[in-house]
Amino acid sequence: MQTSAAEDTMAARRKFYDRLSPQSMAPLWEVLKGLVPDEPTSKFAAHVWKFADARPLLMEAGALLTAEEAERRVLVLENPAMPGGSRITASMYSGYQLIMPGEIAPAHRHTASALRMVLEGNGGYTAVAGEKTSMQRGDLVITPAMAWHDHGQEHHKPVIWVDGLDLHMVNFYEAAFLDHGNDKTQIISKPEGHSESEFGSGLGPMNARSPFGATSPIFNYSYAKSRPALMQIAGAAAPDPHVAHSLRYINPLDGGWAMPTIATWLTHVPKGFETKPVRSTDGRTLVVIEGEVTFEIGGKTMTAGESDVTAIPSWMWTKMRASKDAVVFTFSDRSAQEKLGIFREERR
Repeated sequence: MQTSAAEDTMAARRKFYDRLSPQSMAPLWEVLKGLVPDEPTSKFAAHVWKFADARPLLMEAGALLTAEEAERRVLVLENPAMPGGSRITASMYSGYQLIMPGEIAPAHRHTASALRMVLEGNGGYTAVAGEKTSMQRGDLVITPAMAWHDHGQEHHKPVIWVDGLDLHMVNFYEAAFLDHGNDKTQIISKPEGHSESEFGSGLGPMNARSPFGATSPIFNYSYAKSRPALMQIAGAAAPDPHVAHSLRYINPLDGGWAMPTIATWLTHVPKGFETKPVRSTDGRTLVVIEGEVTFEIGGKTMTAGESDVTAIPSWMWTKMRASKDAVVFTFSDRSAQEKLGIFREERR
């Protein structure tokens, strides 16, 4: 009798649920565990993209179509757990971009904020809001939301960098816009280095305001300056057990992250040093600028060398060991999570 009563109850519930669906409603008690899990369980996988494999494919793409035809000639880094999603982590887009000698990637602007971590500069450039900047290996170049930007190479070697964009955050809010320029390139109205001189020398204008809203007014964080700073702190103290020697890129106007939605930082891991395990709610993307690093991510071991890109999903225990002195660039959605009050980190 008890079994029959239970079956009757379940049948009554199913009939009730069937009546809810045509009303575009659902019972919360049936879906609550999926909506509010005990802890994050990422749908994404840890993965390393090898630059040695990607570069020949980039060059092949360079022979198949121009930067103007493609608008942006990029090999998207698709997380293997989410094929076709154009995602490297849950909220971030990333890819390897190529500009061939003499080419211009035409001027456009969009709601998504973007960064470029330069792998092969070779005299190429990015122009942002009327100012051109040369691109060298290790430079972090920012294109703020809705800032006009174009890229080009006036010399005889290709330019390659890693893109990082907050596209999927913007698209989640259904807030994306894109405008194309009337001309392939912008009118350059400021001398190269203007923004750094105005905001990046330890001085600043009276009543200073960023022309890019919440984004840093500096759009090229030169590796020629950031690397010596990193090495200086590395030579003065022992590495932190969890983050080794790390410095974050900052907005000089408020000391916060350089970009409101994307956190960026640079890490030096001495040869032979192994960090202790840490996990955090931000999905991270790492680019090895120098050296070689072996990661243990969620129990999986993988190695990344120079110009390789690594995805670390949210809330996976991670540690890294440098087999050679290493400098690693990281970007993630941490700055957005911090503003929303949802960022969380645990260390062992």
